[in-house]
Amino acid sequence: MRDVFVAGVGVHPFGKFFDRSLKDLGRTAIMAAVADSGLELKDIQVAYCGNAVGGLILGQESVRGQTVFLNAGISQIPVTNVENACASGATAFREAWLSVASGLYDVAIALGVEKLFCNDTPKTMAAIATAADTEIVSDTGWSFPTWYALNARMYMEKYDVTQTQFAKVVVKNTKNGALNPHAQFHTPRTVEEVLNSREISYPLTLYMCSAIGDGAGAAVLCSKKYAEKHAPKPRVRVAASALVSAGFRNDPKPPTVDGSAGQRAAQAAYAQAGIGPKDLDVIELHDAFAPAELQGYEELGLCADGEGKILIDEGRTEISGDIPVNPSGGLASKGHPVGATGLAQIAELVWHLRGEAGQRQVPGKNPRRGPIWGLAHNGGGTMEGDAASMAVHILKRE
Repeated sequence: MRDVFVAGVGVHPFGKFFDRSLKDLGRTAIMAAVADSGLELKDIQVAYCGNAVGGLILGQESVRGQTVFLNAGISQIPVTNVENACASGATAFREAWLSVASGLYDVAIALGVEKLFCNDTPKTMAAIATAADTEIVSDTGWSFPTWYALNARMYMEKYDVTQTQFAKVVVKNTKNGALNPHAQFHTPRTVEEVLNSREISYPLTLYMCSAIGDGAGAAVLCSKKYAEKHAPKPRVRVAASALVSAGFRNDPKPPTVDGSAGQRAAQAAYAQAGIGPKDLDVIELHDAFAPAELQGYEELGLCADGEGKILIDEGRTEISGDIPVNPSGGLASKGHPVGATGLAQIAELVWHLRGEAGQRQVPGKNPRRGPIWGLAHNGGGTMEGDAASMAVHILKRE
């Protein structure tokens, strides 16, 4: 497998855009990524489009990627549509990486794009709820907030975690999000505001739940030889790409499952990159609901099981801490345009590794050298009480 570099990234800001189509959102991110790469549209040889629920909400099936890329001026090349729940964007990135790493192509583009606002919130929520086994959950009243709430209550009981510690995650992320021009929300929240916001399903309050949104992210990837010749930006290499799915939980004789999907993806990524969690300088973590961030700390090996609360209490995951997590503001501030989230995470990491993140720039473990290693954790859907799909990518500034 060849080394693959991220030549350019681009994002359409996340938010509520009733006047913009899926094509508009995607085109903005595509053009920004191509411009950032220093390449031209004609240089792109293959394209991947991550989108989760455009068919159910917009009625556009089968050729979503083709419609978006053609609208952006990219035609004739192979276009593959990727649908993989909340990990759709990260999966598109992985496919683009594979196409270049294999030697089949020298330049690929990955897009993650989603439009969830459609003047019909129940329609949107019903579409998102299909990221589970519908034969099992249909007509049961099941929803992602209730599932996360039940999981959080078990986590609280097992590890003596408090609702206040979940609120601290939101406080940190909304403080970071106030510095991010691409985030949907720019209002920092206090612990009191988070705890006193409307209860959704105990222990989850409104501000502990990510909001729906519209948005897009894109990345141009290329081979090392091509990057050295054509890409002017500081080089960021894809050091690892891991994608896993849920394992059996309730079968009396299940296949061997070594931990959760998040744990398995992280372990695979660390092995591929040849590093461990202590080497990381910056992390973008999928905080669809606040408790998931604390659990994500543990899945990624940043601390032992049950010790995520210590990291948040001690401020270690702040931008100024030794393990900065979600300097973008995470989903708490950005919102969650499902298929776009994974590529927006990649863009955020690239900006930090290049030293281009502005006021939210992390210093890295050696401030004089800046950040070297970044990790993106993007999962979605649920099967057997686990994430249905989970992607972990590790990037390195060369």
